[in-house]
Amino acid sequence: MSIPTVVDSSPDTAQHRLARAKEASRSIARLTSGEKEQALEAIATAIEENIERIVTANALDIAHGRENGIGDALIDRLRLDELRVRALASAVRDVAALPDPVGQVLGGHRMPNGVALEQVRVPFGVVGAIYEARPNVTVDIAALALRAGNAAVLRGGSAARESNTVLVEIMRAALNSAGIDPEAIQTVDDFGREGARALMHGRGYIDVLVPRGSAALIETVVTESTVPVIETGAGVVHIVLDESAPVEWARDIVVNAKVQRPSVCNAVETVLVLRQAAPLLVPVVASALQSEGVAVHGDDMVAGLVSNVIPATEEDWSTEYLSLDIAMKVVDTLDDALAHIRRYSTGHTESIVTTDSRNAERFLAEVDSAVVMANASTRFTDGAEFGFGAEVGISTQKLHTRGPMGVSELTSTKWLARGSGQTRG
Repeated sequence: MSIPTVVDSSPDTAQHRLARAKEASRSIARLTSGEKEQALEAIATAIEENIERIVTANALDIAHGRENGIGDALIDRLRLDELRVRALASAVRDVAALPDPVGQVLGGHRMPNGVALEQVRVPFGVVGAIYEARPNVTVDIAALALRAGNAAVLRGGSAARESNTVLVEIMRAALNSAGIDPEAIQTVDDFGREGARALMHGRGYIDVLVPRGSAALIETVVTESTVPVIETGAGVVHIVLDESAPVEWARDIVVNAKVQRPSVCNAVETVLVLRQAAPLLVPVVASALQSEGVAVHGDDMVAGLVSNVIPATEEDWSTEYLSLDIAMKVVDTLDDALAHIRRYSTGHTESIVTTDSRNAERFLAEVDSAVVMANASTRFTDGAEFGFGAEVGISTQKLHTRGPMGVSELTSTKWLARGSGQTRG
């Protein structure tokens, strides 16, 4: 596809930035693995050297967020303290240490006429991202994009404006110091909604666009974009407890999945308990949750087994709380639990707690989500936990990629054909 001609004569527009990223992507694609590692090390070092500046900028965003009443869940996602900033730098180094996917041979064969074919991984070109109140994503996506040989154009939203501005400036300066075109990392936050529209309609500039955020944001990007989109869905995440579930496993897994960090998409939102297990498990699990400050929204049977339960409504079964709230329901059989998940799941992550191998294997085989677990906390659905260093997002669609997206998921493929004068008859 030919690149559209930039017609706007102003010195700096969103479209100009997309065009500069496209131009820079060509030189980024030619970098060796070692050169990309050096660039990422420069970024990690620069982040560490600017911790105070980053935390100061983030404090402004936190203050603005509180003034605007964005809620505790978004405040938690927004916050960058010294420990989290150091974790960002560490994540960049983890990405640098990953195997370079570019040039990896996925397959191939020799045609009967002697032409040798190879299918290899290649960079996408320019990766765009639209996300909300998550300045860590600014660094994660830029690092993963660079490791895979791509440029990145970022739209991080007004809630994290100060943090993202500083982070992008730091990363661009680090690239420049490493002798790499800083135009490979762009932000269009300056242009507000127009910047987001430029990304969604950046056909010819943006090779793939990834939205991360609320269901409303994702739906807007998916429906309005004229560029390819990898959909990252909301997390209405389920855990099923069957009659063989050990009490300690059930309690610890559910509490960890809800409480460890409730504001993220892999936190559990609904617990389904098989009826035979309910008298034993519901009081223990619900009480453990309540002792951690979790509000339990339960059906009639749950309310009959535990005090201080909020009556659950139909809306609760489809709600991604992102807070210290959880829905709990008693179902008759595993068939009923699977039917509930099919109806209400967003296809993110589901887990079962059981010592019945038949139930475990059936659950793993039949549940149609990006990540399906047995006897583990749903909080493990994460690029870093999966060994990817960081993640672009959790894809809940089925084309190109599904689940946590790392470096390899930011590549495409092409076929290389090597002949010796063959022609087709």
